[in-house]
Amino acid sequence: MLKYIVRRLLLLIPILLGLSLFLVVFLHLLPGDPCSANLGEHSTPENLARCRTGLGLDRPIYQQYFDYMAGLLHGDLGVSATNKVSVTTEFAARFPATFELTVSAMFLAIGVGIPLGVAAAKRQYSLFDNFATVASLIGISIPIFFLGLLLQYLFGVWLHWLPTAGRYDLATYSYDGAGTNFLLWESLVINHNLAEFADVLRHLILPAVALGTIPLAVVARITRSAVLEVLSEDYVRTARAKGLTSKRIDDRHVLRNAMLPISTVIGLQTGLLLGGAVLTEQIFSWGGVGNWLFQAAVDKDFVVIQSGALILATIFVLVNLVVDIGYAYLNPRIRYS
Repeated sequence: MLKYIVRRLLLLIPILLGLSLFLVVFLHLLPGDPCSANLGEHSTPENLARCRTGLGLDRPIYQQYFDYMAGLLHGDLGVSATNKVSVTTEFAARFPATFELTVSAMFLAIGVGIPLGVAAAKRQYSLFDNFATVASLIGISIPIFFLGLLLQYLFGVWLHWLPTAGRYDLATYSYDGAGTNFLLWESLVINHNLAEFADVLRHLILPAVALGTIPLAVVARITRSAVLEVLSEDYVRTARAKGLTSKRIDDRHVLRNAMLPISTVIGLQTGLLLGGAVLTEQIFSWGGVGNWLFQAAVDKDFVVIQSGALILATIFVLVNLVVDIGYAYLNPRIRYS
């Protein structure tokens, strides 16, 4: 197992090298640069030349790439050309917001998707199964930006039940920016303030529902297919012939064997969401990684885009590594060597 983990981590190196090279070349082929985006109406030839010299954009691409990689080897992810804040500092401040949103969305997807898929599989071709199938198709097909705006109007503007933007209410949550930025954890565990926790939770509901709809639909469909496949296996029929209860068969034979494809899709969806949900974070003014990278793309902030993409690629690979390791726990027949 240890050799497998080390080998997977070593494979991360060529992946990041290839991604970094692609990003540097691709970004420099696009029209514009951080200087033209930031200077705006003050974009004179003299100001542009001075800005590009200061940022090192006047040098050949290969030299910029080697300098950037040299900084990475020393743990330096670079500095934003827009606000002069280091990428490491900005990412550390933004990632907790994305993490809380991702965990909440996946909690909804797993908590509803798996039971829904199991129930649909055990009632194959019934009215409930047809309803679950249609609902999952709608969940996959509906655009997030439309669903987010619909939720905002319905629960925020019309019913006035939930807030439509931000992570907390300034009148309720006394956030000073000096904490970990994990607002749920801080309000409940550190501050022991239920009012603050309830306020943060209320702000989290709508974006989590909007973001979790597609993973929920995907998890439900994969669960239904996996459970149907397992239910047709000989060992399930043998267990029924032995007189085992339905609950024992479901727990020990059906769900455990069906969890392999389900855990795969959960890992993939989690890795993708941790990369920042750009549309959801923009709609709900959620100050996470997706919002940060979107603004960097608008400002053509090359360093932020490059370093942010490398960080997210690393997170995605690590999440999938954890899923692969979990296979050995779910199925003892799987061995990594």
